[in-house]
Amino acid sequence: MVGIDGGAVAASLFASGQVVDLILVLMLLEGLALIAYARLTGRGIAPMSVIVNLMSGAGLLLALRGTLAGWGTVAVAACLMASFAAHVADLARRWR
Repeated sequence: MVGIDGGAVAASLFASGQVVDLILVLMLLEGLALIAYARLTGRGIAPMSVIVNLMSGAGLLLALRGTLAGWGTVAVAACLMASFAAHVADLARRWR
């Protein structure tokens, strides 16, 4: 019986950048869960705060994905700029 080499699978996920896709899906699920909790209970983090915070992280992850996949400097820089914009929006929401 042939087994799956977990190390080879992990190395392939990292080399191709697909590990970033997996993390982005998990972040989306996290955001949906946090927003659902806030709406159902009236407690927790405000939905817009969840969104801008996760957008900032997603921009960084997309920049990493682009670097691993060879998207080019302009695309990676655009992801970083989008991440920075979301980060500034997040800070502005908290600065009160």
